[in-house]
Amino acid sequence: MSVWEDLQGQAPVVEQLRRAAAQERPTHAWLFTGPPGSGRSNAARAFAAALLCEVPDPDLRGCGVCRPCRTAMSGSHADVSSVTTEKVTISIEEARDLVKKAQDKPSTGRWRVLIVEDADRMQERSTNVLLKAIEEPPPRTIWLLCAPSPGDVLVTIRSRCRPVGLRLPPVQDVAQLLVRRDGIDPEVAADAARSAQSHVGVAKRLATDEGARQRREKIVRLPLSLRSVSGAMKAAADLVALAEAEAASSFEARDAEEKAALVASLGAPESGTLPPSMRSQVKRLEEDQLRRAKRSKNDYFDRALTDLLSFYRDALVLALNSGTDLVNEPLRSDLEAFAGSTTPEAILSRMEEINEVRRRLVTTNVAPLLAIEAMAVSLL
Repeated sequence: MSVWEDLQGQAPVVEQLRRAAAQERPTHAWLFTGPPGSGRSNAARAFAAALLCEVPDPDLRGCGVCRPCRTAMSGSHADVSSVTTEKVTISIEEARDLVKKAQDKPSTGRWRVLIVEDADRMQERSTNVLLKAIEEPPPRTIWLLCAPSPGDVLVTIRSRCRPVGLRLPPVQDVAQLLVRRDGIDPEVAADAARSAQSHVGVAKRLATDEGARQRREKIVRLPLSLRSVSGAMKAAADLVALAEAEAASSFEARDAEEKAALVASLGAPESGTLPPSMRSQVKRLEEDQLRRAKRSKNDYFDRALTDLLSFYRDALVLALNSGTDLVNEPLRSDLEAFAGSTTPEAILSRMEEINEVRRRLVTTNVAPLLAIEAMAVSLL
């Protein structure tokens, strides 16, 4: 089993990376781009494994069996450093730590590989920290940056990187992956892949979590219940409450464990007030946890709005009679009735409203409830 097998529907990318891994001196910096769910991070990690693979024949690198391949894919290889953030942005301190690691010589393999999974979440000053390290890297260091699009990375960075463009894989490829890799029933896998719009991670969650499927169905049916301003306001409140509950349940236990572990490592007293030096470290952890929770909610809002958008996408397909497959096939009769009651122009206007809210939630500090309430009213 090679490291490339999970990159479904990405044959041109796999061929590009195979050729590069076989070279004696591959390009020192790469930028992996593609929509959410296309597998940017998976492609970067597979490439890192192939670069470090110990198979003698260069054309066969990325075997997936040797120790370097297995450890690189699992994230435990000594020469692979990865930065991903559950916070809103990658901090300048994290960027500086990565630059320091870039100066180290490989300890066991041919290369030291540095993966930045959320390069689009770096502020300009953090990106500038990386610039010189990418411009003048040590001879055995390779940078792998991941972002949704080239425009999400500073031009000074992307101009020094070799581009790797991924696409969303076909629905059938995602379904086959879920069946082969995760042992999911083929019919369930096909429904999940279609509902997830080929997003591999979301498809797996929908295929394995009944609660996730129910939440998605509720979101997708939301336009069918928008009949008044008060109904729109209630729908918006329900959506926001669901997102906040989802984020809280995801991090509540983890946050408590992290805080307990930190307090124990600091040797804090079992009772009483913490010393000032310890309080500052605990406060810093709590601030990090708050930022992480904010990103979690923002990510959930974006996914929920993407699911909502799929309703109007399907309605537009039916209104234009394009013959394209529906994302929400079980709702066909409701979608046909909705499409017959409006115009393609009105549907497109609603889609623009949803996309605008998605943009505002990511790029501004707008209160989610206010933004989603305004959107829900505009969808009437």
